[in-house]
Amino acid sequence: MEQVSDKSWHRLALWIAQIYDTVSSSSAATAVDITPGRVGELLWQLRSAVIVPLVRLSIAVCLIMSAIVLIEKLGMGIISLYAKVFRRRPHRVYKCDPIAADEEMGSCAHPMVLVQIPMYNEKEVYQLSIGAACNLVWPGDRIIVQVLDDSTDPTIKELVKAECTKWFNKGKNIKYETRSNRNGYKAGALKEGMKHSYVGDCEYIAMLDADFQPAPDFLLRTIPFLVHNTDIALVQARWQFVNASECLMTRMQEMSMDYHFKVEQESGSTSCAFFGYNGTAGVWRIHAINEAGGWKDRTTVEDMDLAVRAGLGGWKFLYIGNIKVKSELPSTFKAYRYQQHRWSCGPANLFRKMVWDIVKAEKVSIWKKFFVIYNFFLARRIISHFVTFSFYCVVIPFSVFFPEVQIPMWGVAYVPTAITLMNAVGTPRSFHLIIFWVLFENVMSLHRCKAVFIGLFEAGRVNEWVVTEKLGDMLKTKSKLDVAKKFHFKFKDRFHVLELVVGLYLMVCSCYDFFYRKDYYFIYFFPQSIAFLIMGFGYIGTIIPTNK
Repeated sequence: MEQVSDKSWHRLALWIAQIYDTVSSSSAATAVDITPGRVGELLWQLRSAVIVPLVRLSIAVCLIMSAIVLIEKLGMGIISLYAKVFRRRPHRVYKCDPIAADEEMGSCAHPMVLVQIPMYNEKEVYQLSIGAACNLVWPGDRIIVQVLDDSTDPTIKELVKAECTKWFNKGKNIKYETRSNRNGYKAGALKEGMKHSYVGDCEYIAMLDADFQPAPDFLLRTIPFLVHNTDIALVQARWQFVNASECLMTRMQEMSMDYHFKVEQESGSTSCAFFGYNGTAGVWRIHAINEAGGWKDRTTVEDMDLAVRAGLGGWKFLYIGNIKVKSELPSTFKAYRYQQHRWSCGPANLFRKMVWDIVKAEKVSIWKKFFVIYNFFLARRIISHFVTFSFYCVVIPFSVFFPEVQIPMWGVAYVPTAITLMNAVGTPRSFHLIIFWVLFENVMSLHRCKAVFIGLFEAGRVNEWVVTEKLGDMLKTKSKLDVAKKFHFKFKDRFHVLELVVGLYLMVCSCYDFFYRKDYYFIYFFPQSIAFLIMGFGYIGTIIPTNK
C-alpha cells in the first residue's frame, strides 16, 4: 500500500502550526494570509496527506476481510460437497438402528424423553406446536410434553392452559408450567423447567419453539443416534419454512437460512462434529446439558452459549439434514429487524465473554479451538457482517470522490460474485432472485454490523430480547381487518432513519460517479440506494391492508 510521503506530512505540520499562530495571535489578520485560495490549498494538502491514505487503508483492510470471508465459505463449501459426493451421511457414519422392542421390558426399552415448548404470548401458533408435540410417535408412558408459558397476557395464558388440558384429557402426559417473572427470558424459562422433579427421570430433551411442528416420527429418527452413540450430545434437525413464499422478504430469508443449514451446519458437523445449536428442532442429552453448566442467560443466544460450552467439554454434535421440522419465518420487517439484532449482537457478546475460556479449554484439540475462535466466531459472525456493510456500502462508494484511489477488480467484482453464488446453492429455486437477495442482505448488514459493535462493547441494547412475532394461520383464518388491528402502527413508525441516511448517501455517490467518473460503480450504487430507501420507508415484508 502506498505510504504518505514525508513531504506531505511536513506540509500538514506547517499548516497546523500556521492555524495555531492565527488563533493565538492578537493580530491574526496579519499573522497569516488566509485567502480563499490559501484555504483551498490547505484543504487539498489535508486531503492528500490524511484522507486519501485513510481511504486506501480502509480499502486494504476490507480486502483482507473479504478474502477471509471467501476462504471461509470455500472451506465450508468443499467440506459440504465432500460429504455429499462421498455420501458421508449421519446414518453411514454413526450407528442409528431403531430401538428394538423388548417383550420383557415392554415400553421401558425406550428412553424417557421430555419435550419442551417455551412460549411467550404465542396466540397464533400455540395450538400448532402443542398439537405436533402431542402427536409424536413414542410410547405414551415414556414421554412428557412440558409447556413453559411465560405469557403476560391473561387471555393467552388461559388459552394455552386450556389447550394443555384438552390434550391431557386425551391421555397425553402434558405439563403446563408458569413462573412469576420472565427473568432470563427463554434461558430462564428452560432453566426453571429443568428443576421439576419429573425431569430427573428423563434422559433426553427435544426442544421446540412455539411455531415449530415436527413430524410424528421426529423422535424415532433422532433419539437412536443418541442412544447408540454415547459421545453425541445434540442431534440438530433442519428447519423447513411453511411461509417461505408469502412475500419477497421471506423468499430471501429462505435463501440465507437454507445456506446456513445445508452448508454451515453440515460442514461443521462433518469436519469436527461441532456447530451452533439453533435453539429449537434439536434433541439434547440431559447429562451433557448438566455437565456443561446448564442454561445461562448472560447473552441473548443461550442456545449458542450452551453449544460452545458443551463442545469445549468434548461432546459431539450431529446435524441431520433430511429430518425437517416445519417452522415460520418472520414476515414483517419489524419482526425481522429485532430477530437479526438478537442473532448478531448475541454471538459477538458471547465471543467477548468466552474467548479466554475457549483458549484455556483442556478437553478439545488446538484445531477445534481454532475452528471455534476463527471460523465459528470471527469469520462467520463478526468479520462477515462488518465487511459487507463497511466495504460495499461505505468505503467503495466513498472512494469515487478520490480518482487517485484504485480498488482491484477482484475485490470489487470477483470476490463478492463468488460469495454470492456460493450462498445461492442452498436454494436453487430462488436463483433468479439473487440480485434482490444481495441488495436485501446489504441493507440488513447495516443492522448486523451495528449489533456486532453493541455486542463486542456490551453497549445499551446488548441484552435486548424481543420475541419474534408470528402470524401463523392468521392471514388465512381471520379477516384482514382483524389482522390489521393487531399489527397497526403509527405512520411515523414506518420511517427507519439509518436506512434513509445511507440510501441518500449512496444516491449522492451514484450521481457523482455517473457524472464525473468512468468506473461504472453507479450501476451498483443506484439500485442499492433504492433498496435502502424502500426498506427505510418500511415497504417490505407482509403488507397488511387496513381498509379493504
